[in-house]
Amino acid sequence: MKHTVLIFFIFLTLMSCSQSKKTVTQYVNPFVGTAPLQDSVDVGYTPPKDWRVWAGLTYPGSSLPNAMVQLSPITEWRSGAGYEYEDNEILAFTHTNKGHWNLCHIPFLPVTGDVDPRDFGSAFSHEKESAEPGYYQVFLERYGIDAELTSTLRCGYHKYTFESGQVKKLVAQLTRSNERVSDWQIEQQGEQAFQGYQQTGGKIYFYAQTNHSIKNIESQGSGRSEISVVNFENSDQPLEIKIGLSFVCTENARENLEAEIADKSFPEIRSEASQTWENLLSKIQVSGGTERETELFYSSLYRSFLWPALRSDVNGDFTDASGKVVNKGFRYYTNPSLWDTYRNKLVLLGMLSPDVTNDVIQSLIDKGKKTGFMPTFFHGDHAAPFISGSYLRGIRDYDVESAYQLLLNNATKEGGTRPYIAEYIEKGYISTPEVKNPHVESKAKAGVTKTLEFAYDDYAVALLAKELGKEDDYKMLMERTSNYKNLFDSSTGLMRGRLENGDWVSDFNAEYPYYEYMYREANAWQSSFFAPHDTKGLIGLYKSEAEFEEKLDALFSIPWNANHIARNVSSFIGQYCHGNQPDHSFPYLYYFVDKQEKSQVMLDSIMSHFYGMGEHGLALCGMDDAGEMSAWYVFAAMGIYPYSPGNADYLVSVPLFDQVDFELDVKISFTIQKTGTGRKMTGLSYDRQPVDGYFISHEDLKAGKKLRITTE
Repeated sequence: MKHTVLIFFIFLTLMSCSQSKKTVTQYVNPFVGTAPLQDSVDVGYTPPKDWRVWAGLTYPGSSLPNAMVQLSPITEWRSGAGYEYEDNEILAFTHTNKGHWNLCHIPFLPVTGDVDPRDFGSAFSHEKESAEPGYYQVFLERYGIDAELTSTLRCGYHKYTFESGQVKKLVAQLTRSNERVSDWQIEQQGEQAFQGYQQTGGKIYFYAQTNHSIKNIESQGSGRSEISVVNFENSDQPLEIKIGLSFVCTENARENLEAEIADKSFPEIRSEASQTWENLLSKIQVSGGTERETELFYSSLYRSFLWPALRSDVNGDFTDASGKVVNKGFRYYTNPSLWDTYRNKLVLLGMLSPDVTNDVIQSLIDKGKKTGFMPTFFHGDHAAPFISGSYLRGIRDYDVESAYQLLLNNATKEGGTRPYIAEYIEKGYISTPEVKNPHVESKAKAGVTKTLEFAYDDYAVALLAKELGKEDDYKMLMERTSNYKNLFDSSTGLMRGRLENGDWVSDFNAEYPYYEYMYREANAWQSSFFAPHDTKGLIGLYKSEAEFEEKLDALFSIPWNANHIARNVSSFIGQYCHGNQPDHSFPYLYYFVDKQEKSQVMLDSIMSHFYGMGEHGLALCGMDDAGEMSAWYVFAAMGIYPYSPGNADYLVSVPLFDQVDFELDVKISFTIQKTGTGRKMTGLSYDRQPVDGYFISHEDLKAGKKLRITTE
């Protein structure tokens, strides 16, 4: 009897432990990054009146990893992601999003009663709002409607629970998106369906099915205020709308809907969405951190997998860069936000979703073949380190010769992806025009940033040339990788603009930020230490390692001038800015003068201060930029970082967690284990063998062993 009782007690204990253990998706807070950054101490300056600092710009709605559909609420049109946490009115639910003031297509909002085309939004409160991966819910106070949203790769699923007896209506405001709408259409299709499109650049088509009969679709208002009101027959059941999207045609939108949702219920789709995220995010298991650190980790990991977005249909069709409908046997994706995310996020994508990475690269190649040049995003030529790093990590299911030729064209031919490439080749730098009294918005070539970035991009293409046996190209490109040195001003110890004749730009203030004069969204301090391919060479420009270390100390200690205001340059440690991307690798620079512990102080400070900020703990220190800010946290918290993303190795730091288990694929997992309670690294081994230096290769990690970090 005692034996039976003991077994029963053990069973209950195990069941209790099992039931209390959180899934990783339960740690994700999709609202992180939606709140404003308002404290001048956090920002680094006092924002001008009615000026929202570009912090986070994330959205809380439903999406699957790298999906076509992002079904999310809008509280302010033409804002970064359409949703701002401080707002109190829902204007619509849209079906695409990124967080870059674009997209936000096909706005729907359930309503009841008379509709004013100029005023039909609804008040809401955060007390009656919730979100988790693949699900969003909010109570629309004006109409007494509980709105729930979930989604698949190419479809959205709306569920609206009205108060009893209310007449159900749906407003489709196809005149609005975060982009300029040039054309739109909506029409009823039978008793319980409607379809149409919205055109901003290209057309995005939709096909929607409802569980209620449609009376009619009527137009109200005019101009940008014109709306289409879908009127439904009376029913006591919640209104459900299943909508398929396509960038090809309405028939494909319908096919997407039939393939991905069909007769499935809202709970089924919500459950599938949650499980999809659980399957992805649980590939990394962390233990030993605080509850808050774990929440920030998985929220950041989640944010790292929302972009690039799918653009091909379930049958494989997509509209290519020339406007033709084609089918080429791979999934077609948007361009990644390369200037931002090549630094870390795209490395993470390759580690956890190599199949998506393959198709993203194939998509870039397909676009490049239309122009003869590999595409880029915003600045630089960073498809180069993305592709070279992916190739070196073993992601190779694409035409690498075509990819290489396009990248070589970028590096050698004028008129393509790299502006001023002829000058760069001739002079070894891109010149800066003299501008009297330059200010934040003075426009020029951003010549210093371009020179430094092109030197690194040359290095990435050279790595690929070497792998493909193109020795002449390799030598030519490697000779150019030192071009960053041509802009080093020994009198200031910083990178500085040169005129066409080689003279230094005379009006030089190292602390003043520019959007594109000399530097791209940065000042001299935030730009000058970028040479991840040749950091020892960078240090060699100084008289000694000690002098370089003193310069780094100055970077992190010279106070930010609160009169220097640039909207996307915020949140500082000295001159270091974590609110924008250019200097995100700089905290690791102390490693190269053998001062790992000083780097760790900076990493820990950044992780503890610049994520989950503000009154509600939901702000980020700057734009998430399609997941780059989030991926930085993921890597720093795990204790490995792709310092040079074009290479296939990682710089090891002290993780936040005692243990990290990382599944590279179904058969390969490696472990990162921290021993000791300090933050100074005293030992580093892999598979019980000492590691020489601080780098670990991707090839080593693929062996599936234990990386042990000893601290004191």
